[in-house]
Formats: sequence, structure tokens, C-alpha cells
Amino acid sequence: MLAAAIAAAAHAQPAKGSAGHIRAVTQAIDGPTIRNNAKSGADWPSHGLDYAETRFSRLAQVNADNVKQLGLVWSYNLESTRGVEATPLVVDGIMYATASWSIVHAIDARTGQRLWTFDPLVDRTQGFKGCCDVVNRGVALYQGKVFVAAYDGRLIALDAATGQKVWEQDTLIDRSRPYTITGAPRVFKGKVIIGNGGAEYGVRGYITAYDASTGKQAWRWFTVPGDPGKPFENEAMAKAAKTWDPAGKYWEAGGGGTAWDTMAFDPELNLMYIGTGNGSPWARAKRSPAGGDNLYLASIVALNPDTGKYVWHYQETPGDNWDFTSTQPMILADLKIDGKPRQVILHAPKNGFFFVIDRKSGRFISAKPFAEVNWASGYDAKGRPIETEIARVADRPREIIPSAFGAHNWHSMSFNPKTGLVYLPVQGIPVNLMDNKDWKHNAVRPGEPHSGVGWNLAMFANVEPPKSTPYGRLVAWDPVQQKEAWRHEHVSPWNGGTLTTAGDLVFQGTADGRFVAYHAATGAKLWETPTGTGVVAAPVTYLVDGKQYVSIAVGWGGVYGLAARATERQGPGTVYTFAVGGTAKAPDFVQYKLGALLQGVKYNPEHYKEGTALFVSNCVFCHGVPGVDRGGNIPNLGYSAPEVISNLDKFIFKGPLTNNGMPDFTGKLAAEDVDKLKAFIQGTADAVRPK
Repeated sequence: MLAAAIAAAAHAQPAKGSAGHIRAVTQAIDGPTIRNNAKSGADWPSHGLDYAETRFSRLAQVNADNVKQLGLVWSYNLESTRGVEATPLVVDGIMYATASWSIVHAIDARTGQRLWTFDPLVDRTQGFKGCCDVVNRGVALYQGKVFVAAYDGRLIALDAATGQKVWEQDTLIDRSRPYTITGAPRVFKGKVIIGNGGAEYGVRGYITAYDASTGKQAWRWFTVPGDPGKPFENEAMAKAAKTWDPAGKYWEAGGGGTAWDTMAFDPELNLMYIGTGNGSPWARAKRSPAGGDNLYLASIVALNPDTGKYVWHYQETPGDNWDFTSTQPMILADLKIDGKPRQVILHAPKNGFFFVIDRKSGRFISAKPFAEVNWASGYDAKGRPIETEIARVADRPREIIPSAFGAHNWHSMSFNPKTGLVYLPVQGIPVNLMDNKDWKHNAVRPGEPHSGVGWNLAMFANVEPPKSTPYGRLVAWDPVQQKEAWRHEHVSPWNGGTLTTAGDLVFQGTADGRFVAYHAATGAKLWETPTGTGVVAAPVTYLVDGKQYVSIAVGWGGVYGLAARATERQGPGTVYTFAVGGTAKAPDFVQYKLGALLQGVKYNPEHYKEGTALFVSNCVFCHGVPGVDRGGNIPNLGYSAPEVISNLDKFIFKGPLTNNGMPDFTGKLAAEDVDKLKAFIQGTADAVRPK
């Protein structure tokens, strides 16, 4: 009888990977389960693994002794050709990952087989409205629902078992403005929380919370003040307005401050933390002529997750003038500093300084440079930067280091409490800037980067070539001592996020197409495997039926990856999953077909100078410099077939590539402009040919 009862009970359990199984395991995901899972690391239920976003797994089956035995178990084709920045979520062998254009994939992690996909049907012709590729960094999971924020600004709840839409909300306050969403939502206390991007174009930043069950808006908090001629939404906005000069009419260009990525949550303090973005336009002299800190740009802000009410802020870059966003991933940690236990936030934003901040009060503790920096010599005791002479130079080209690409961008970092180290992707991508004294909001100015497609920087780029050298590295950083413990130099900038484990490991993918494991304490390289194309996303690890697996989503892209690359192979976005003893065959990737350097297109050399300015204001950040760059996930036009450039008008005006996100320049460029662009493209190819 007992055997029969056990057999009947076993038979009653839904099969692993079935809709019944998925529904059961995902409906159990809520705040307590996410917190409890952090103690075991069995699943990866939230973007940064836990609410503190540590990306530290307590799993140690795969460790420094046996990591060399890791092998591929399965790979999954995400069917994408643009950037893949997603952190997959995994619960009891059910994986949720996103590809470009915000497409969600549910995957059986036991087999690597597709369970379902959901395409939010983003209008591909609007892809140019995002500065930094049509990417998505992942989903949130809560009580049987998967939440994805679509590129076009919609927040969508899906049934985790079937992929069917449960509800949808338009999160945008003004669809005439070029808002986009690329970040992963979070769920804190039953509320789905999402920000947005678009500060390069001219928007006002904000973050919104929605009821996870119904989709009803719970609260919204703006990151910068609006028109001072109208009532402010709250006291925080009234306070912020005192730090902006209304003579600049900052509200016309939105002001910026978009909260496009990082969030974390402390349940004990009942505080959630967001990082805010850059000013819109970049040049402070244009948006706020009399100066000022311009709150709450480039800040960490603590909010009450129940109400969205402001609690405190710390501004890392007052009066941002360099696209120094604070939207890079933050980590909550408990450290002993000066012999005393402190609850802190660890943060490495674009500006090149590593910050340790008290997460109860927002008080500054310390900041030290983790990369080359020339805009500030350090921070004073009050937590304000000590700016150098070059920082506010406006009337001539100046190379600010780090550049707008950031010493650290959105690529996730991780913190290992065993070693006390943060594992940080660091980079240098040179850019030379100069203010545009004649800037006007939404005015097209040849020579101002992408002003022809809506950018509002109020700055020129690379009027003179920058002098510094690009680099990429993995840095292990001691946040207590505020110094580097070890580093690995990479062949290129724009390397992937990191994962660290109790098995004394750090995992990272690289721009040159490798997935690597290092010893967490020493930095010794222990294992690597090729990935075919460059990696920008961060890996995850989890248990399935008691066995540890490591997965990473691969797909070259992001703003740097649009026009540049460090590999000779390409393929579709792919999820790779590894385990000790894995023997599966990797998918075949193909060689890039670069083609010959462009030759034979007729042009008037007198058009070259004007063509240069037109190319910068419409094309350069996507296509790169013809023949100098080699193309990323968008082709370099210096290697196009001659018949393509000879018939450039067929591509520029209502062309076939608008469904890939290319702008339609009808009404924006004239026929004679196309001839000038041809002159620049072919002329530049001719100039570089001898080299």
C-alpha cells in the first residue's frame, strides 16, 4: 500500500518542464524566496541573483580544483544579430532570457530546448531612437509572471508557463519624446519597477512602479525637475530646481537623468536604490548657464519602495558635463571599515572613481580612482570632486578621461564576501569633446554627433583625434582598502559582466570571444572556452536536479559594439550552458565577410569636408569611420560593395534597412547631401588604402 501511495504521489507531480511544473515553481517566487535563495544559490531568480545585486553564488560544486573539467552541455540559438546584454533567470531548471528587440525566450535548462518565445513586436523602424543598440538586459520573475520592458517603452507581464500576455502598460509620459527601455525590471514588495533611457536625445528621466498583479501604476518619481513655471510634483523636485538655472530652459530638452539600469533593495531598511543618468544636453553651460549641481543627475537616490518618496541622495558627479552616468550596477554589502561594521553601497560609475557610501544615510565614506582619470584629482572629505583645470574647458577640444563610454559601463560587477573583492570590468575608449556654442534644442548641426537623428549633446566629438589608447581589463578591487588587488588586461574594451562563486571562481566573457574562469583570490586563469563572437553580458550559475551549471548569453553589441569588434567570427545570439563533464559540440560560427576596401565610386573631392560633417551628424556612431573601423554588428561602409555606395540614395531614403532600425532620412537629407556623403565614404577609403 505504501509503495502504491508513493508511486501515485510521484505520478501526480507534473513533469519537469511541463506547464504545470513551471506554474508551480514560478508562482512560489516572491520576496521571501528570493531572500532565502541567496543563502543557497540553488536558483537565479532575480537580475543580480539577490536583492543586494552581489552576483555572488554560494554554490561550490564547480570550483578552482575542477573548473578545468567544465564542458558544454547545450547551446541555444536566440536568433538575434544585434547585442545580447541579458542576465538569464533560472528557477528549478526553467530559464528566461531576452534577446535584442526585447524578445523573451523560455528555455528548459535540463535540455536546452525551447519552451516558448514572446515577441513584443517592437516597431523595427524606430530602432534608431536608442543611442546604444536595440538591447534588453533581462526580465523579472514574480508569482508566476515574467515581466519584460520592451524597447519602445511598454511594460508587459507574461504567464511564466505559457508566455501569454497577462497585462501591458505604456510607461511613457510623452510619446513625442524618444524614450526607450533597455534595462531589466525589478520587483520589490509586489511592485514592478522600471526606468527608461533617452537622455542623449532630450527627455526627462523618471522611474515608475506598477502593481505586479494588475499592472496599475502605484507611483512615479522624476529624477530631475520640470518646468519651474508649473507646480513641482514633490519637495524633492522643488529642492532640485534650486540647483538648475532656469535661464537655460532645461525642461525643453528634458534635463536628462534617466534611470536606465541599476536598482537594488534593502528589505531591512525598506529602501530601494536607483542610479540616475547624464544631463540633457551633455553640456551644462547650455542646460544650466549659471552652473549648479543639477540634482539629481549622476546620483544614487534612495526611495521608499511603498510610496516612491525620496529619502536621500548622493551625487557622484555634480553638474555632470561629460555623460558620467551613475546608472552602472551597484552592490549592497556589509563591510568593516576603520574597525566598525558599515552597511554600504559599492559603486563604480562611468566617472572612474570607486565609491563606498553608507546605505542608511547616503553619507559619503570614500572614493578612489579605479581607472585612468583626468577630470578630477580626487574627492574631498565632504564627498565632492576636486575638479582639474581641463574639466570645464569648453571653447576648444579636450580629451576627458574616462570618456562618455565610461571607465565602467552597464557591464555587471560582482562581490565575493570570502575574498572581500569586487570583480569589475574596466575600460578606456578615447573620445575628444568640445562644446557647441551655437547649439539649439533639436537643431541639426553638421558635425555634432547624430544631431541628424535626434541627439542633443551640445558638443562636437573628435574635432581633434584623441591621444590616449583604448584598453579593456578585469580588475579585482578591494573596497575597504580602496585599491586594486589584481588585474587581467584584455585585447579590447567592452568586455562582459562578472560572476563570482564560493568555489573561489570569477567568470567573465570577453570582447575577443572567450568565456574565462579565474581564481577569485589570485587572479590566476584556470579555464577558458571560445564563444564564437564577443561577450558583453554576465554569466549565471544554478543547480538543476542537484548539479551545478554555468550559463552565459552571448551576442556582440551595445553602443561600442555597433561599429567595432575584436573577433573574426560572427553568429547569432546564443546561450551557452556548461557543467563538469559536458561534452556537447559548440555551434558553428562563420568568419566575418569584411569584403574589399571600397573602390571606384565617383565623387567630387570638394564635397569631402561637408560630407565629413554630415557623416558625423547622421552615421558615425553606428557605422564607424569608413575603412578605419571594421564594423561591429552594423557594417562599416568603407567595406561596402561599390554598387551600394553608388546607389546610396536607395538606402538613405525609404531604404530596405529601416526594418533593421536604420533611420529613413527622407525630408532630413537632400540629394546633394547624399553626394557629399559618398565623397566622404570613398574619400576616406582612398585615404586609408595605403595604410
